[in-house]
Amino acid sequence: MTNLKISDKLNFIFWSAVAIGISTIFQVNIAVTLFLIFLCAYLKFMRPDLKKFNLLNLIFLFVIVFAASFVIVRKQISPYYIPFALIPMIATLLFNKLEISILLSLACAVALGSIAGNSFILTIIFLISGSLSSMLVLDARKRSTIIRAGIIVSAVQALALMLLESFKFSMLNQYFIILINGFVSSLVVLGVLPIFEHLFKTVTNVSLLELADFNHPLLQRMILEAPGTYHHSLIVGNLSESACKAVGANALLARIGAYYHDIGKIEKAEYFSENQQELSKHDALSPMMSKMIIINHVKDGAELAKKYRFSPVLIDFILQHHGSSLVYYFYRRALENLEDDQKVLEEGFRYPGPKPSTKETAVVLLADSVEAATRALKEPSPAKIQEVVYKIINNKFIDRQLDECDLTLKDLEKISEVFVRILGGIYHSRVTYPENTSSENHHKKPAKEDSHQSEKDQRSNP
Repeated sequence: MTNLKISDKLNFIFWSAVAIGISTIFQVNIAVTLFLIFLCAYLKFMRPDLKKFNLLNLIFLFVIVFAASFVIVRKQISPYYIPFALIPMIATLLFNKLEISILLSLACAVALGSIAGNSFILTIIFLISGSLSSMLVLDARKRSTIIRAGIIVSAVQALALMLLESFKFSMLNQYFIILINGFVSSLVVLGVLPIFEHLFKTVTNVSLLELADFNHPLLQRMILEAPGTYHHSLIVGNLSESACKAVGANALLARIGAYYHDIGKIEKAEYFSENQQELSKHDALSPMMSKMIIINHVKDGAELAKKYRFSPVLIDFILQHHGSSLVYYFYRRALENLEDDQKVLEEGFRYPGPKPSTKETAVVLLADSVEAATRALKEPSPAKIQEVVYKIINNKFIDRQLDECDLTLKDLEKISEVFVRILGGIYHSRVTYPENTSSENHHKKPAKEDSHQSEKDQRSNP
């Protein structure tokens, strides 16, 4: 009878503890939900360009809160095993937006601190860890940067715990756990980052720099099969990167997107002017057939990018770098060859789109058109280059190719200035050096003659 009463009491205590734990978890997650609603409202009305973060917040907050709830409430595992820096690190690397990572850090810190019995110390440590890790990996371009951030966060976490709790030898085990916490978190980030890139259809700076390697198979193919396109893409990349820096867009993303925007030309490189040697292949084709070959490089490029498992973010550069622009040259040829019973529709000579949807893709569209037009100038001068740049950008604006992106008129002015400055340096007129025909050259010794010729070659190729 006595044993039965003891058993009943133990069961009562156990289930009471479970009920309290569940109640705590439930209350905290209601608070997190309210915070999430506030965060989503902030994103929708104050930062509509960050709409992707709504799903991100939902997944991150609830996963971390539910997982940590059971760890802390059951009191069987140290709360310092929780990877405080994991969520802010991933969020920062995925979207490169510090404000969102800080908000996530605050949400997680308050939620986990509440679950742990309104622990002020845990809340402060979580907040320090999350905020610091976000700042350290912001704009990270190397994997070593993430590891270094983890090591620094580990040291700061341990120091914060020692200062807030007052150093105790009895807590050496806790100090060790929190000391390796940040480092382990950084290793986990490196492991799961590709999964999150795929899940959120985005690409990190680390992945972008891997694509910047000129030994990439696609860039190597372009060098060998479409050298003119390769050179054009490099210049477009430099133009796009500088312009994006001027307007506060993602410069690295624009540069890499520009490198690969014309990969669809590889298959039929000889049909594009930058790769043609003498006669144009289009001379033997009808304007309609030529138009189809030119326009299809967009579709071919997207298919090639998918074959190499490119992120949708990069494929957008391929699909959008012409928008719905008119293939004017072949449209004009079609009008010239028009017979009485024929009609030529302008829509039939336009790219299928879509139009650029981001600042980065819009900048690449402008850089692509401007570089090609400037390269075609027979005698480039600063005035001519400026005229071409402003004319191209104005025409794209009038043609409504920029309607779906966030570029402002002020941005377009900054972009124009960058393009004029860089293209002026690339395509400036060169001085023609007169050939030295002095009779004394015929009386010089061969060695000196060779030396003089070498010097003249260097002058004529500055």
